[in-house]
Amino acid sequence: MSDIKILWVDDEIDLLKPHILFLENKNYKVTKAQSGTEALEEVKKQNFDIIFLDENMPGLTGLETLAELKEYEASTPVVMITKSEEEYIMEEAIGSKIADYLIKPVNPNQILLSLKKNLDHSRLISEKTTSNYQQEFRKIAMDLSMVNSYEEWADMYQKLVYWELELEGIEDSGMFEILESQKSEANSQFCKFIDKNYPSWFEKNADKPTMSHTLFKDKVVPELKDNRPTLLVVVDNLRYDQWKAFEPFLANNYKKNSEEMYYGILPTATQYARNAIFSGLMPSDMEKKHPDLWLNDTDEGGKNLHEEEFLRFQLKRLGLELNWSYHKISSLKQGKKLVDSFKSHKDEDLTVVVYNFVDILSHSKTEMEVIKELASTDKAYRSLTQSWFKNSPLMEIIQQASQLGFKLIVTTDHGTINVKNPSKVIGDKNTSLNLRYKTGRSLTYETKDVLEAKNPSSIHLPSINMSSSFIFAKGEMFFAYPNNYNHYVSYFRNTYQHGGVSLEEMIIPFVVLDPK
Repeated sequence: MSDIKILWVDDEIDLLKPHILFLENKNYKVTKAQSGTEALEEVKKQNFDIIFLDENMPGLTGLETLAELKEYEASTPVVMITKSEEEYIMEEAIGSKIADYLIKPVNPNQILLSLKKNLDHSRLISEKTTSNYQQEFRKIAMDLSMVNSYEEWADMYQKLVYWELELEGIEDSGMFEILESQKSEANSQFCKFIDKNYPSWFEKNADKPTMSHTLFKDKVVPELKDNRPTLLVVVDNLRYDQWKAFEPFLANNYKKNSEEMYYGILPTATQYARNAIFSGLMPSDMEKKHPDLWLNDTDEGGKNLHEEEFLRFQLKRLGLELNWSYHKISSLKQGKKLVDSFKSHKDEDLTVVVYNFVDILSHSKTEMEVIKELASTDKAYRSLTQSWFKNSPLMEIIQQASQLGFKLIVTTDHGTINVKNPSKVIGDKNTSLNLRYKTGRSLTYETKDVLEAKNPSSIHLPSINMSSSFIFAKGEMFFAYPNNYNHYVSYFRNTYQHGGVSLEEMIIPFVVLDPK
């Protein structure tokens, strides 16, 4: 503790001798100053770890000294000490970004607590977090062997994400590696659960979770019954951990009403999952009912060009007569255009916004070296999403929605996973290109790496031809063809992909928020 240097500024510094002796006995080094001017001179001569500053001094007041200190050394924490409890002084001090605020008379233990809070904060949190996770680790390990329902898996995934976010800020990388191995084990068990249970979810009267094709009817429609305008935001590729990363930025405008998890259908790919949300149908049913709107993997053209029409048909099928609009945002220009016109939607029952940024980001990570560098880990990927969101047109749209009294629903169609392990696959020229699922005939693959659907109709997927099947990559696997194998493995390893089976891709958030 001997390397901690404190500057204590008070015009009655001699009266504080007992406090200073108390700190020096604990090996803190204390420099004394009797005025703001003296304090500024000391700061120019040496660096301090923290400054205790009296608010009521002759000459330069504490607030005036604080302003000059912040100009000279903005990063040094300053603790304001004052006799006054006047609100305006507190507001001025807090507005100037003080680290703490103490009311005289202060006792030595208050000073010590403030020091620990400001200087040992990270270490103490790190130690406590590590200790808490070590205790929780054993419970998670036991629970993993017993999880056997879709509700329990949703709870388990939320728990793992909670600890991932807790541990990402600590200095002990070993703890984070332990959590990563626990997530991998969880994904291995989850893939077995999906392999065993997923087909049964389509049986009549089965116990099943809300899924992509039932999300609108089960979750969105009930929120439309209180005659309030509702903004439904579907952010493509939004994982649960990314939602938790940008949730705090909504706090000024919205309070959370409910947060639930639902299951994305297989394959966890946009053309399947998002079309299922808006149509309220599984892909094979979309192909039958709307052959003019549905395109298979091998068909030419964009696969998500008809979401608005799908939604129109679903609303009609549900007997809902709503005033609604649909907006797909795939560029900054489109986002700003909706920001400028958003007030014109204030009288709608439902305003749907599909925002493609995260999808663009995950694909850009594959194609652009700079994005690979910026989003090399889940932590960095969350940070990049967070930075985008707080500066995006979507944030502006949400702020306007709050002012106009909109209820807000935030959800997604599927998540993504950082793929690390290649698995060889062989198919003909009509085999789909996605790295996390393949559909076609005569597929050759490593059985241990995939979930198989030899009869696609059993899980309500269309067949390109009579002998077509689907395979879905498990966990962190991705598919690579034998031709030029090493090049493609190097190119796609450690990128974010979707379409397969993992907690990150399949268990995704549905959040309802009310305006403040």
